[in-house]
Amino acid sequence: MSEPSIFFSEVNERQGVFHRRAFLMGGLAGAGLLALGGRLAQLQLVEAQRYQKLSAGNQFNYRLMPPPRGLILDRNGVALASNRPNFRLMVSKDTKDFDVEATLDDLALLVPIDGSRRARLTKDIARAPRKAPVAVMEDMTWEEFSRVNIRAPELPGVTADMGEVRVYPFGGAFAHVIGYVAKVSDRDLEKAKNDPDQDLLHHPGFRIGKQGVEKALDHELRGRPGATKAEVDAQGRTVRLDPEGDIPATPGKEVRLTLDADIQNRALEVMGDESGAIVVMDIRNGDLLAMVSAPSFDANRFVKGLSGPEYKALAEYERKPLLDKALSGTFPPGSTFKPTVALAALTAGIDPEIRINCGGSWYYGGRSWRCWEKRGHGSQNMHEAIKNSCDVYFYQTSLKIGPDAIANAARAMGFGETFDIGIPGQKKGLVPDRAWKKRAFKKNPGNQIWFPGETPSYGIGQGALSVNALQLAVMTSRLANGQKALNPRLIKSVGGIEQPSGAAVPDLPFSQEHLNYVRGGMAAVANDVRGTAYRQSQLGLGDVQMAGKTGTAQVRSYDGVANRKGSGAVWRLKDHNLFVAFAPYDEPRYAVVVIVEHGGLGGATAGAPRAREVMRVALLKDPEIRARIERPMPLPDAPVEATPDGSVEGAAPDDPTVGAPPPASDPVTPTVPAPSVPGAPR
Repeated sequence: MSEPSIFFSEVNERQGVFHRRAFLMGGLAGAGLLALGGRLAQLQLVEAQRYQKLSAGNQFNYRLMPPPRGLILDRNGVALASNRPNFRLMVSKDTKDFDVEATLDDLALLVPIDGSRRARLTKDIARAPRKAPVAVMEDMTWEEFSRVNIRAPELPGVTADMGEVRVYPFGGAFAHVIGYVAKVSDRDLEKAKNDPDQDLLHHPGFRIGKQGVEKALDHELRGRPGATKAEVDAQGRTVRLDPEGDIPATPGKEVRLTLDADIQNRALEVMGDESGAIVVMDIRNGDLLAMVSAPSFDANRFVKGLSGPEYKALAEYERKPLLDKALSGTFPPGSTFKPTVALAALTAGIDPEIRINCGGSWYYGGRSWRCWEKRGHGSQNMHEAIKNSCDVYFYQTSLKIGPDAIANAARAMGFGETFDIGIPGQKKGLVPDRAWKKRAFKKNPGNQIWFPGETPSYGIGQGALSVNALQLAVMTSRLANGQKALNPRLIKSVGGIEQPSGAAVPDLPFSQEHLNYVRGGMAAVANDVRGTAYRQSQLGLGDVQMAGKTGTAQVRSYDGVANRKGSGAVWRLKDHNLFVAFAPYDEPRYAVVVIVEHGGLGGATAGAPRAREVMRVALLKDPEIRARIERPMPLPDAPVEATPDGSVEGAAPDDPTVGAPPPASDPVTPTVPAPSVPGAPR
């Protein structure tokens, strides 16, 4: 083959290789372009809406908005717990290299931050997750809020917004009943680890119920959270808000209580600086109109958060302002227990007209049992013994019927039990009997028997017996009503739905005749000029009269009274003073209980005047009672005395005791020790 032929053959072969490579590269490029075009079509046509949402998500954030907490109202619609606006300063770590110290330095130029708070904030911000806000300051003034907002673009991670904070308009008047809200603690988070509202619990502006109604009905009051829509920049900082995109929060349910703000406030007012409790109950339906524990504390301080020294001062104060003395405080009832003992005696068949002579003391079991009246009361039947609060009469009567009969009557009247009123914290107290003695001393068989010397103390409301103020109110209401065993009610409605009273209980196991007899003795206490609380129990409301019973209980035995009475006595060793009452006597509507812890003055002096003032408010707020008071009534010619059958009659004009002043102090029910057997209760 010639050289030209060979040359052209090689050229043709090379051109064929080139064309094959060109076609291969062109095919690959075409396939790439086709795949790129297909993907572009998918993004533009098929998934356009999805990526629009993702893009918007990069531009907008939804921030959790805590719901307004439900209002707590009294029976008449007066707000006892509400919400108010709150300017807050928040800091969150928006970057990995967020400088906490520099940020706090900048903020200290705008708002006051002391050293102790700064140390705590440094720790809290360091522990908080990234972008989780930490509250630096609550309740900023408008000037502080404005200063921070003007400088906000220069302060990374800093925001100032407006939320809501819980407020208690009456301060401490309802503190123990309503409780308070406070920040969610680590312990709260541990308990609520299965709670569906985890995001809400971690929100710095959220508060959780800590005591009383706020704690018991926390979920009902909490509501459901919403969210605010905000446009953010690439670093997550808010650029502007978009209110149209907000998700509204659902407010918590409204809770209405049976309490009456006027009666509650008056009850706390009359307690003054004393320690104790006052409970007022509607005899007709069991509604609690007041439940005061004194001294109290300002619940608003707990919402903001107490400092260590502040809380320590409250916790260590001997009068215990943090203790709810109406529910959790237990006391010996003293002579206020004598109506219950009288009912037990009548039920056991004791003739109320049998007389017992009181010479000021009674010798039994190798020792002398004293009456509060050193001169003695003379010959006493049951009616007179209730009126005069004669200890000797009830010493001997209690021995005749024994401890089990007294315990059965006490339980029927509401002692030794707790009531379903919707909030926790009740203490049962103790109603002793022979079975209790065996249980209490099961490791000491020698003390399992009930010693005869324990019964006289029991008969005057002392010894091992202990009760709370709510139980005394239930006892007084059941005694005054006489038809059914009432249970107390505190929660009137939740979210507009009426709440029932507690579980039904059996009717009282006492005859109407016996109830009338005991009520007659209580009427004489307050309305007979020789009654132990005559001067302190006059309501001054026309013919509306109050029936009651005084009581004074020692906290320990003394040889002389100077150690437990008077201004020079040690407070914690003074006698407790009690008074229970109901009114009107002829048509009972309201019961009141007053306990003055370590009052040292006697139930008539310390308890009855306070009960009278609180009862007046309850009666004057009742339209039917007001109409009765405003009716013109003829003035009686002489003081009246309630007779054993419950009727009232005038005292004889020639009776030398008419107009005589009542006793200077309430009968003292001494703590009497049992026989000297090791371990026996005193």
